[in-house]
Amino acid sequence: MNKLKLYLLFLWVTILVPKVIAQSKGNEFVPHGGARLMAQVDGNDTVLLAFLHDIWVFPRNNFKNKRQEQYFWRTVRDVKRTLPYARLIASELRQLNIKISNIKSEQEKKKIVKEFEKSAFSKYENDMKKMTINQGRILIKLVDRETEKTTYDLIKSYKGGFTAFFWQGIATIFGSSLKSEFDANNKDKVLDRVIVLVEAGQL
Repeated sequence: MNKLKLYLLFLWVTILVPKVIAQSKGNEFVPHGGARLMAQVDGNDTVLLAFLHDIWVFPRNNFKNKRQEQYFWRTVRDVKRTLPYARLIASELRQLNIKISNIKSEQEKKKIVKEFEKSAFSKYENDMKKMTINQGRILIKLVDRETEKTTYDLIKSYKGGFTAFFWQGIATIFGSSLKSEFDANNKDKVLDRVIVLVEAGQL
């Protein structure tokens, strides 16, 4: 290696590596399409490490007909539309659960849940009305996936069995079910594949 290359390498290490080390501290998140960089010092050698986000590889889609292909890409569209809402709803439900878990008064619990319901409806109602029936079905499944509980069970745990039954009846009118469980291994296999790829930024 000639002197110019050695000089450039030294310059690169002295300027870039300290910045890389500083950036890597306390930041373990690897963004889609990006990388987390850090330097590892081994004796007199400094090695630059790059941590890439996960890349998912599935068997190639072999659509039997145009209808299957259209179904797949419609699912991609609907997941991209509903996944952000499922995450927001799941996050707020977890926060609500933490908030009421230490409250002994049933009256106080009902008050907090009522306030939460009012807030949630005001935030999401208009967006929900713009969703298609299929998007509504997927949203219910995604909430189940994010919380590991069906939407029916969540409503029942907060509002009581009768209220959950009432909302189940409303959902049924639109051809959906609050008892819909996310089944990644069977009936929701395609949906699960789409979700994983969307989350990884590969779709």
